[in-house]
Amino acid sequence: MLVESGEWLTRRPYHRQRLAWILLSQRSFALEAAEAGFLVRILRSDAPISDLLAAALPEVGPLVAMEPAEREVRAELAPLVASGALKFEPHDGFLTTAADLDAGRTAEGWRMDRFYQHVRRRTGVLMDKDGKPLGGKFSFDAENRKRWDGTPPAPQPPEFAGSLLREEVVREIETRFKAHPGDLDVDAIPASRAEIDRMWHWARRACLPWFGPFEDAMSRRSRGVFHTRLSPLMNLHRLLPRQVVAETLELDLPLQSKEGFIRQVLGWREFVYQVHRATDGFRAGRRADEAPLTEVGDGGYSRWSGKRWTPIAPPPAGVDGGARPNAMSAELGVPPAWWGTESGLACLDHVVSDVWAEGWSHHITRLMVLANAATLLGVSPRELCDWFWIAYIDSWDWVVEPNVLAMGTYGDTSMTTKPYVSGSAYLERMSDSCRSCRFVPGKDCPIGPLYWAFLSRNEPALRDNLRMKLPLASARQRAEVLRVGDAAAFVALRDVLIRGRPASEAVRREASPRGEKGST
Repeated sequence: MLVESGEWLTRRPYHRQRLAWILLSQRSFALEAAEAGFLVRILRSDAPISDLLAAALPEVGPLVAMEPAEREVRAELAPLVASGALKFEPHDGFLTTAADLDAGRTAEGWRMDRFYQHVRRRTGVLMDKDGKPLGGKFSFDAENRKRWDGTPPAPQPPEFAGSLLREEVVREIETRFKAHPGDLDVDAIPASRAEIDRMWHWARRACLPWFGPFEDAMSRRSRGVFHTRLSPLMNLHRLLPRQVVAETLELDLPLQSKEGFIRQVLGWREFVYQVHRATDGFRAGRRADEAPLTEVGDGGYSRWSGKRWTPIAPPPAGVDGGARPNAMSAELGVPPAWWGTESGLACLDHVVSDVWAEGWSHHITRLMVLANAATLLGVSPRELCDWFWIAYIDSWDWVVEPNVLAMGTYGDTSMTTKPYVSGSAYLERMSDSCRSCRFVPGKDCPIGPLYWAFLSRNEPALRDNLRMKLPLASARQRAEVLRVGDAAAFVALRDVLIRGRPASEAVRREASPRGEKGST
């Protein structure tokens, strides 16, 4: 039994490409299941998932399902589970357990490196016979930071076309879901089993040999560089992580690429899922002012579009607006620049354009461009998280909430050791966006002053963090005139972006005297 709920699909102003991935993937799966001999029934209307299932249960219940990975869906279905009408079995799409997460905990919180090392030891993945990591260390991350200059050429992802099912999904999105933002390209979506196998073959052959060294590289010439774009398939569990890890281990790859890719799947992906489960979506142990919002957020859609987002039907009981940890006390709404209004910052405008064209960008652009700029500006972690949830094809609550509420914004401090913020030095080193920008790093780029202003503004919250001692000391040593200028550049850029205007001469004037680039 498969459910297509109009309420669920319009609960947020999701990117059109995200809707296409979900509809095309589920309908392709339905056809495969029917061809394999299963009786398939599709429940489809504008009602919530829980209402559709409740209406069908007297005829076909009780039903058995894998427990949804998404907390929001579990919350919606909780009354049906409590009544015995719906029974959950453990989700078979993950490779770790809560016990693995406990093994990665320290007195300060959960730590991905300890978790990953424990899982490697337990599974034997990339370990030698003596119980040592292959190559002598668990992570080759320090060696995977090369800038990409166009050599070797980045591969083009395959296209998939010629399907009546694709035509059906396009017609439906352009009529039933025409109010949703973003471009639509169903030919980019591998939906059938044969197409998914082809995508995985392309990733193994064209991407993984070079993935390691250029994992952190960003470029205007290639959206993905050597990233595999497999995350939407794995998060929908159309391509199982178990298969991905096993077959990657069999490949003849440089160790830094093999380990770097497996760390993303067996390490980070599993880690964020387990943390999200353990914290009940970051709800556990929160102050009253960090309690979940009562209404589902729109990620700044109404501020950008000038109109309120209205779903087909109201969300059911149990669905709220999500947890809102906010260790940095950041309250600014998501500026219209994240929705495609020009900001004047080439790095930000380029990545945002890619996102609304494709519903995807790789993890460094997410962290070090989109989240970094938002964090330096003081954007609300909750609203930024909602924006990522809306804009990305691979987003689910267990994915975006740890990655944005914790790592991206440091709103929650339980799973990362410091804020992941930088000035313009990192962006200039790892990308080519600065070459086409109206601002010059180290001269008048406002990202540098924003970095120093962030440190000064948040020193009370960060002073006990050992990893922030040196940056905070550097911020304190800046001359008073520079510190005043940093704050002025922050205010100037924040104010023009929240009004939907590009960074102007006023911002350049405030940023120009500083001259420092800042660092991660």
